[in-house]
Amino acid sequence: MHVLGRDAPADAGPVAEVGRFLARDGSEGARVGFDIDRPHAGVVVGKRGTGKSYTLGVLVEELAAADGVAPVVVDPMGVFDGLSDAGGRVVEPRVRPDALPPSAWPELLGLDPESPAGSLLWRSVAEADEGEGDATALADVRDQLGAADAPASARRAADNALRLAESWGVFAADAPHPAAFADGAPAVLDCTGLPTAARGAVVRAVARGLYEARVSDAGGGCRRLPWLLVDEAHALFGGVADPALRTLLTRGRAPGVSLVCATQRPDALPDVAVSQADLLVAHRLTDERDVAALRAAQPSYLGADLAAALPTGTGDALVVDDATEVSHTIRIRERETPHGGGSPRASAVGDSPQGESRHHTGPEK
Repeated sequence: MHVLGRDAPADAGPVAEVGRFLARDGSEGARVGFDIDRPHAGVVVGKRGTGKSYTLGVLVEELAAADGVAPVVVDPMGVFDGLSDAGGRVVEPRVRPDALPPSAWPELLGLDPESPAGSLLWRSVAEADEGEGDATALADVRDQLGAADAPASARRAADNALRLAESWGVFAADAPHPAAFADGAPAVLDCTGLPTAARGAVVRAVARGLYEARVSDAGGGCRRLPWLLVDEAHALFGGVADPALRTLLTRGRAPGVSLVCATQRPDALPDVAVSQADLLVAHRLTDERDVAALRAAQPSYLGADLAAALPTGTGDALVVDDATEVSHTIRIRERETPHGGGSPRASAVGDSPQGESRHHTGPEK
């Protein structure tokens, strides 16, 4: 097996088998794997329907079967439920309010931190965090708001913003430390239906918690090397989750925390996401802005135009391996667990009495 992401022999630690080399005539060659013995920063891109989330699921299956690692998946669309067949668990994301720094709360809730309401919320969260007890609850922040010496309009605006946070259902004083998700079995954080801000709060808390647990061995410890895999990651950069994601991209290697960002909009990712990635998996892209984003980040050691080398078949991908400074075209292997990312078809819900469509549907792909 050829192993991407390392320049050592293939037997030097665990490997995630992801597919096979793909020849120009469409035939499949030798097996291909990704190195998962060391921490990595990865980016998986591709337009809708070309296999981006599918590839992420294949990688999680392999991580679930390996020793010493722990995959944590941020699932915004409910497509990774099938990983329960690989011993995973789907959990409703819950994080402690004090997992976010006080300075992040105004931005999280759309308040200017220098406005009366924004500065009041910032101060109230900070004071609640300093109170007695082991954990901060949103009720503690509300108590600080009510007792604050501030104009009624500022208190009312801050309280309304706090009620919005409560409505998301993601904050709980007794929420587990993020290290509890990194026990080896895949943990799928089901963020289906959550607004982007709420998902950003979850990702900020989990990414920060995993990083700090590996750095300080706090919060119950984190012996395994965590892999945080974020689908539709482009929506989270530039928001409240941005600092934590950038920390993993630029400093996650030392404590052993990997980050894999998947997106159908690589043009919406910051430059650091692609530049720091040592593994780039690119499925088909047709939007010129997305192609231009990859072209701009094209490594200097690639002689051909990366965009011109992108495959066109569903499930096929161009992999750029920074460890060996080469690129390969591969075909991703079949999933072993159910994939929830397929598109529904009208032919599956036909309304004729016999349950059959009168229209020709063509071959399945």
